[in-house]
Amino acid sequence: MAKPSTSKPDDAVGYELNTDSTTAGKGHATPTRKEREAANLRPLVSSDRKAGNAAARARAAEAREKARVGMANGDEKYLPVRDKGVQRKFIRDYVDARWSVGELIIPVMFLVIILTFINNVLLQNIAIFSLWGFFLVAVIDCVVVGMIVQRKLAAKVGADRLQKGNRWYTAMRALQLRPMRLPKPQVKRGQFPA
Repeated sequence: MAKPSTSKPDDAVGYELNTDSTTAGKGHATPTRKEREAANLRPLVSSDRKAGNAAARARAAEAREKARVGMANGDEKYLPVRDKGVQRKFIRDYVDARWSVGELIIPVMFLVIILTFINNVLLQNIAIFSLWGFFLVAVIDCVVVGMIVQRKLAAKVGADRLQKGNRWYTAMRALQLRPMRLPKPQVKRGQFPA
């Protein structure tokens, strides 16, 4: 229970309250929460739908173009998951630095298709069998380059830290025409990575 105060009232102490220091106010009432929220409201969709859609399309196109250029240049930020990492960059640089038999598979297939239109059975058979032979040589080349890259990567990062699928990634890159590879080749022929 509170005890009654034994002190004297303020006027009995010998001083009086200063009443002239109170301000007249800030000149307006404090806005209510509802008024503040209303002032901060902005429409989610602009009133001009055509202009808003055009601006959104322009932003999306700019972002896509930036991502396309970043991926083509090998920027790690824009690469898909299968292309990210130091090991995959090493593989890309190694494959791009060498000549691969698989690079020529599309032109050879195109030539065989043209040769099959000629009305000579012997020439058609030779073209088909030579295509299969070329395909076999390309597969052997992919297996060999896959083993070479695997061995070099094991020496570089350690055999226990190798990513899965490195040989397949190497083979798929080696079978593509150099201008069609994505990310674009960052090294010249003969410029093997260290």
